[in-house]
Amino acid sequence: MMSNPMSNFLSPHQSLNKAFLKVKPTRQHFEQFKRNLNQLLDNIKDTESEEYNKNLLRDFLKDTYYQDNYFINTKFSNDLVIHTDKSDTSTVGVIIECKKTNNINEMPNLEQLNVKALQQLVLYFFRERITGNNIHVKHLIITNVYEWFIFDAQEFEKLFYDDKALVKQFNEFIDKKLSGTSTDFFYKDIAKPAISEKEKELKFVYVNLREGIDNEKQLRDLYKLFSPEHLLKLPFLNDSNSLDKEFYNELLYIIGLIEVKEKNKKLIKRNKAAKRNSGSLIENTITQLQGLDKLSRISDLEQFGDGTDEQLFNVSLELVITWVNRILFLKLLEAQLINYHQGDKSFAFLSLEKIKDYSDLNFLFFNVLACENSQRNDDIKKNFGKVPYLNSSLFEPTNLEHETIVISNLQQENLPIFSGTVLKDKAGKKRTGNLNALQYLFEFLDAYDFSSEGSEAIQEDNKRLINASVLGLIFEKINGYKDGSFFTPGFITMYMCRETIRRGVVDKFNEVKKWNCNTINDLYNRIDDKAEANEIINSLKICDPAVGSGHFLVSALNEIIAIKSELKILQDKEGKTLRDYRIEVVNDELVIEDDNESLFEYNPKNKESQRVQETLFHEKQTIIENCLFGVDINPNSVKICRLRLWIELLKNAYYKG
Repeated sequence: MMSNPMSNFLSPHQSLNKAFLKVKPTRQHFEQFKRNLNQLLDNIKDTESEEYNKNLLRDFLKDTYYQDNYFINTKFSNDLVIHTDKSDTSTVGVIIECKKTNNINEMPNLEQLNVKALQQLVLYFFRERITGNNIHVKHLIITNVYEWFIFDAQEFEKLFYDDKALVKQFNEFIDKKLSGTSTDFFYKDIAKPAISEKEKELKFVYVNLREGIDNEKQLRDLYKLFSPEHLLKLPFLNDSNSLDKEFYNELLYIIGLIEVKEKNKKLIKRNKAAKRNSGSLIENTITQLQGLDKLSRISDLEQFGDGTDEQLFNVSLELVITWVNRILFLKLLEAQLINYHQGDKSFAFLSLEKIKDYSDLNFLFFNVLACENSQRNDDIKKNFGKVPYLNSSLFEPTNLEHETIVISNLQQENLPIFSGTVLKDKAGKKRTGNLNALQYLFEFLDAYDFSSEGSEAIQEDNKRLINASVLGLIFEKINGYKDGSFFTPGFITMYMCRETIRRGVVDKFNEVKKWNCNTINDLYNRIDDKAEANEIINSLKICDPAVGSGHFLVSALNEIIAIKSELKILQDKEGKTLRDYRIEVVNDELVIEDDNESLFEYNPKNKESQRVQETLFHEKQTIIENCLFGVDINPNSVKICRLRLWIELLKNAYYKG
């Protein structure tokens, strides 16, 4: 990539949503992208027409990303447009102006943007935005296939659409009220002077494929740059606003539940009698509760409903939620351990090789994870030597388990494989038949990537990422099964936390220090004692009166960490500041970048990485213990909230020296 004479130039890496950077493309899709890109560059011909090269570009985009899901074609005088769905009547999301590879006069360069191609884009944007009243344009592109100038539509909105005089000229041009009516007149006499005034402000992404891009990091950025997730600004797989429906539906099936729609609400219920499977977690639990007459042992049975059937279901569901919470937490832990050791699969422990039945799983919960390493016997060290001790109440028996059953009471049963399963056979087709239920659960979970923090690497196993935010949404839905849960989307909790907590931090400093600051930047300019500043922020109290899955508190945790980073007061245990890192909240996710714009990844063998990881862990621990509070009418919600906060701590768990 060449250096840029213009300050408004962005690299692909700089332009990508930082949360999207953490989404790992699968090796299969990434290799297909490289093949298609090389084929495109091999087939482009300087001697051919603009139309010839444009069709090759269209094929590349369709074959690599858009397939039949998004309509790509010409539209009137627009060379190419990408629609927001598969219909040609849907709104236009991306406008592309194509030029011949040797048309240097109409193609912009890094010294001169204000040429015909950009003037054309202004006209096409106004036709969509003003004439077509289309507010869904996301990006505008100029390319000769080798060189790419990519503009965020928000730049055009701010610099051109908000220019009332320019819009007035466009409308008069359309109404033929000006001295010229040709498009050339618009380009030269309207667009060119307007661009000339804004050229230094207009930000864009520049890519030159002629320079050769063989660095995998740059190729990963390109792969994401041309994707619908970026160009059409679609939700991506680890987006906290999105539910992974395939994962959710199959998990419900394994538990023994089904989601139904009643009166515009989505409710979660027990399967109807004809469709119940004895191997599902709910049915297995109900059978054991009945057989051992455990309802009579519960001290406050009325809280679980009125009749025996309702009580059986509700008690079973609470037990199953407890067990599934533990298992999902352990899947995240397992993924972290493997990540910390550069993909070493010997750190995996959730498989039938180590956990042969529900008794072994119960043993893992209470005799391994809840047991300090020094107190473990030789057998535990042999089988689970790489599993750490977790000082967490998650791995202590609950009151309900004390009164009823633990997971070891479940019987080994088979479960028919879900019709929409993610599991594949050797031929790549959906698995069918029956599986041992515990084996099914382990294989199902292993079909996904549970790395709680994504990285910029390639997903070698072609697995989809399931992160903590997606799990939080699933927990919330299952927990709100009676009334239809309401999961507050990440963009709302992120906005609420940003607005309220920043104001609260400023007010707290003004109260303690008797200052008169208005913004975080004002605080930055006045803070001289970092330890005292941390104490002031840590004295904030944030309470969610209907905590649900703890989504708001997680957003608050992230925002406080980001504020401390912005104020440059994040300090390690020796008082040294984390100055060389930028920590911010993007898409309701905490994103940590170093000075080289690389995402932070913990490496236990690197001293600086260890310092950062320890600092983040203890900062989160301090904030969770001192600042965050939540209550809920549903006791299960509080358990799930605790789990979500434990998961946030798990993201920055570290090895002691």
